Amino acid sequence: MPHHDKPATGQDTSFLDVLDQTPPPHDTKDSPRPKRFARLRAAWKASWEEGGFLHQRWEDVFQARHASWHEVANWIKAAALFGGLSLIVLMLDTAGDVASATLKGLSAAPATSGGLWGTVNHPIRVFLADQAAHLSIAPAALYAFWQLTGLVGLVGGFFENAGARITWLLFGIGSLAMIWSAAPAGGRAAATGLAALMWALASIFALRGLTLRPIVHNHPPQYQFTPTLHLHATLPAPAGDDYGPDNVHPLQR
Repeated sequence: MPHHDKPATGQDTSFLDVLDQTPPPHDTKDSPRPKRFARLRAAWKASWEEGGFLHQRWEDVFQARHASWHEVANWIKAAALFGGLSLIVLMLDTAGDVASATLKGLSAAPATSGGLWGTVNHPIRVFLADQAAHLSIAPAALYAFWQLTGLVGLVGGFFENAGARITWLLFGIGSLAMIWSAAPAGGRAAATGLAALMWALASIFALRGLTLRPIVHNHPPQYQFTPTLHLHATLPAPAGDDYGPDNVHPLQR
């Protein structure tokens, strides 16, 4: 009759060790051929007994619900850290794909030359295309970056972010300069003025709540100081010769 060596109670034995220690079943009259996966089933059953490998892992998981981070088993910490890092990498990869698709969508926008938006947008496209010819960057990518900068400044400024508001101001000044430089000479002033009005209207949302007045907070002092001056004067004691009876003289007419 085969004898199975089971791990002692409290001994951390892996499942593969139990599988190696489990001998294969022998042929008998009732079972002329060994059953398939008999060793695997025997090792699986032995590892779930008290002190087995899987039993110990289950106990670690059960105790981790009520234990602090320092008391949790090391393999649970490693699994949690690995899962968290994998999730962060997945989120960053997804955010990169979304940003790339946004930039491609912005760069693929048609260059319209009509209407109010075309009056402002066309000179900027022309200016960026002329500058990109001297740089190692495509005009579409440069135009997409310009649009993305304005979008970030507008949204971030709406949420009262100081850096986004500075970006929005620089975006507006740069846009006006590009329009003035690339617009036709006959309509340069009109195109720049129209762009300034559109930028001012958008600044209502980007610079909401911004004021140039200094904010003065009047708070009562926490500690009240009352100056008090104490003077100590020492008067000499009166002498007998000055105020004694010898100093009294009758009134003479």
